[in-house]
Amino acid sequence: MDLHFMELPRAVVVGKGVINDLGMFLSKLKTPKRVLIISDGRIKSIYGDKVEGALNSEEIKYFWKIVKVADFATIKEVGKEILELKVDLVIGMGGGTCIDIAKLSAQIHKKSFVSIPTNAAHDGIASPFASIKDSGKPYSIVSSSPLGVLADIEIISSAPERYAKSGCGDLIAKFTAVRDWQLGRDDKGEYYGEYAANLALLGAQIILKNSEKIGMDIVKNVRDIVEALISAGVAAGIAGSSRPCSGAEHLFSHALDVIAPSKGLHGEKCGIGTIIIAKLYDMDWQKIKEALIRIGAPTKLSSISITKEEAVEAILLAPKLRERYTILHKIQLSKAEAEDLLDATGVV
Repeated sequence: MDLHFMELPRAVVVGKGVINDLGMFLSKLKTPKRVLIISDGRIKSIYGDKVEGALNSEEIKYFWKIVKVADFATIKEVGKEILELKVDLVIGMGGGTCIDIAKLSAQIHKKSFVSIPTNAAHDGIASPFASIKDSGKPYSIVSSSPLGVLADIEIISSAPERYAKSGCGDLIAKFTAVRDWQLGRDDKGEYYGEYAANLALLGAQIILKNSEKIGMDIVKNVRDIVEALISAGVAAGIAGSSRPCSGAEHLFSHALDVIAPSKGLHGEKCGIGTIIIAKLYDMDWQKIKEALIRIGAPTKLSSISITKEEAVEAILLAPKLRERYTILHKIQLSKAEAEDLLDATGVV
């Protein structure tokens, strides 16, 4: 009998100033005595006092671990501290790097994990998958959904607007991710969950529908973006895989990480990738592109310093990064076809 395991956050708190309630939030979830906070130096310097005050109020002992990259060496280093400090809960506070390190480290050592995003750039906030980059290769590793998510809108709104625009690109990518999931069902007999697929699509549809409003004042609309990103993570938890959220457009983004590292944010590359993959599916890619333009998200590779040659190479590399079946696996584009695709969509 086919089955898959679903894991979802127990509690999600979204609101202004909720970082001040962190201690109470944790106590209601688990009553931890010792916590390890995975963050970066900038976040600790700005919000460290608030976090420490909130934890002190509940007499929770805390330790900070400052990280820079999400690789296996860092995971090993964090794991050593989890054991030596005898913590019973791990907090990931920051962007995708901090959250992914905390998520996977907690999973490996069977500790609870709480997610505190400080920007709205990605959908890993509440998903049970960690993205790790090591030796020039991307890895998507099954971990655990966070026990809880605490999203302070004041903190997230203070991040550069580019991050929220990147989050919109990651959300709009669900249009092609779900099509790839359906393709896997039809061609390979893969499990397909209609509910999880529609939940992921809901966030993409909201971004598409409200693109003009978001573009006019993204800070005012950041709460909707955050909630949609959390919902996407929940969709992955229900599906038991990242299928509803990640398809060929994500493989394109990961391939660019290999070929042109440190160029563009993940969601920015996924947004451009969605335009390209939507064209392959004969979807209304122009509508997706126009929505991203209204939002102010990149639709030209040159705007994130990626050349046409790098993008062509990424399209050809993408299906080799994972065995997961997508339209790029089915079609197997030639170099000339990849060039024509980029030209036809006007992303170069």
